[in-house]
Amino acid sequence: MKSAVTQNDVAKEAGVTRSMVSYVISGNSDRSVAQETRKRILDAIERLGYRPNKAAQALQQGDVGFAANKIGVVLCTSETFLRPYYAEILSGIHLEAHEQNFQVSFIRFFHELKNPVLFNSLIHEEEIGGLILVATDQCLKTDEDKKIIAKIKERLSKIVCVEFQYEGLSSVMFDRQATAQRATEYLIQKGFSEIGYIGEDDDRVHGVQLALSEKNLDAKRDNFFIAETFDMSGGFNAIDSFPADKKIPRAIVCGSDEVAIGVLRGLSKKNISVPNDVAIISIDNIEISEYTCPPLTTMNVQKKAMGEQAVKMIVSGTAGKDECALKIMLPSSLIVRESC
Repeated sequence: MKSAVTQNDVAKEAGVTRSMVSYVISGNSDRSVAQETRKRILDAIERLGYRPNKAAQALQQGDVGFAANKIGVVLCTSETFLRPYYAEILSGIHLEAHEQNFQVSFIRFFHELKNPVLFNSLIHEEEIGGLILVATDQCLKTDEDKKIIAKIKERLSKIVCVEFQYEGLSSVMFDRQATAQRATEYLIQKGFSEIGYIGEDDDRVHGVQLALSEKNLDAKRDNFFIAETFDMSGGFNAIDSFPADKKIPRAIVCGSDEVAIGVLRGLSKKNISVPNDVAIISIDNIEISEYTCPPLTTMNVQKKAMGEQAVKMIVSGTAGKDECALKIMLPSSLIVRESC
């Protein structure tokens, strides 16, 4: 059996003292370590696969939980915490974990996993029985980022992506295309034919396009796609900067409630009445959508259920990889209020 890598091994590999390695690993700020030296140590840690000895820490902290019953959660950025949509997903994760007698061991941000000490410490089957990645596709911008996902896949057998799909990994998300298509169809049923879209440039756009084309309406992307955005400020700016020589569509599909709230503010600034002048339908059904003026007609996305389902997949062992990867799409439902 291969012996565990020690701090002495790391020190020898990096050509530094053991105490220097200890300072870098602990994150001790009382002692300055040259950037080049720190990099040599971190590189050595990654090459050797060093992991801090958690046994002593567990005894000191009274942690007698089993790794198999612990789940880790990785979010894209700290901003994810601020968005009510993802707060409901996290709520579902916590509630279902408690129901299953599992423990959410940690919640980390994707960029933190670029630190090899932290990565080796957390992403290991001696630490957690499964990992849930929430919307981390928004962080996968470089080859280095994708290598981190590959390393996670090598280390753990149970991984679930929530709100995105990744090749070879299990996932749970809502059907974006079908949801946007149903939202657009509702506007068409209400008699609207001039329909625009403001939101994220993903399968939602295809859903709008399908609904328009099926009714022989203008489905040319350049004619209905107003702006790409995912938040309130983006929704506001899309309306505020709308060309003066063009007419705002009679009805707008917003990719999320947050976008719709910004659109409402932008239309109000221009003294455009909703729904009398412009009708709005959105996607998500976050709590505040019921209290906007007017209350938003929206597609209810099963946010909490996505978090719950991710935990169930880990607990049941159905969160497979590669050819055994399980892909779950949750349906959405229409909530009719006063914005259209």
